[in-house]
Amino acid sequence: MTRTVALLVNPTAGKGRAQRLSGIVVEELTKAGLSVTVLVGANAEEALALGHSAVRDGADALVALGGDGMVHLALQAVAGTATPLGIIPAGTGNDLANSLGLPAHAPAAAAAVVADRLLRADGSPGRAIDAVRGAGKWFGCVLGAGFDSRVNDRANRMSWPRGRMRYNLAILAELRVFRPLPFRITLDGELLETEAMLVAVGNAQSYGAGMRVLPDAVLDDGLLDVCILGPVSKPEFLRTFPKVYKGTHVRHPAVTIRRARTVTLEAPDVTAYADGEFFADLPLSCECVPAAVRVLV
Repeated sequence: MTRTVALLVNPTAGKGRAQRLSGIVVEELTKAGLSVTVLVGANAEEALALGHSAVRDGADALVALGGDGMVHLALQAVAGTATPLGIIPAGTGNDLANSLGLPAHAPAAAAAVVADRLLRADGSPGRAIDAVRGAGKWFGCVLGAGFDSRVNDRANRMSWPRGRMRYNLAILAELRVFRPLPFRITLDGELLETEAMLVAVGNAQSYGAGMRVLPDAVLDDGLLDVCILGPVSKPEFLRTFPKVYKGTHVRHPAVTIRRARTVTLEAPDVTAYADGEFFADLPLSCECVPAAVRVLV
């Protein structure tokens, strides 16, 4: 019996790169003997509806072609189900794909991984990883609240410039006015009240295209890693920020790392972003759900 794959494509990921690569991916999957249906939504809501329909209709896998945003969207459809998730990294940020060791910028190779795992004779495709549930949604990598979410809020209000430069300008603009925020953080029932520049809660090590904010996080340990950056001066913040790309920021005395199964964040007028997407306004409770999704890796 031919196995079926629903390929969910973000036509704007990587400045249109994902849509251009869809033909290569379909060819590779079809060559392996899979039946492929390409799903392209006009917007995120339509794409999500298509993903849910594919899972309900019994697709053997839902494969996301795009960046972290498309993977985040596909996760909403497959988490908590028996349908495995495939990932073809083709976005600006590919943090979950990189965490899983998938080939980046090589769509044929990534598609071959999907086909190989899906067609395995042992009938056990891929790797079971945790996912994080909160506000009726899921995320797979990292949720950030505080300075980084304020930067995202600001960048989303800007119409110019496009791409990474808009985010960089938003960082500089937000830094001029930002003040540490009063957080109430509950970790498995333990309440911590503190001022913080930002709080990151994660299942994976990185977000924001390679910022290793939680360098010791493990995708399948049943725990959330939590990074709390306490108040620092703006010059000190600018000196410390680049260290996040290597994960060495955790050595700074203002940084606290904790682990918990459930985390609740409270702070006035603060939003949270997860996997690069708006997630919820605080207060927000997050729960690590072990083995919530199986990924074709």
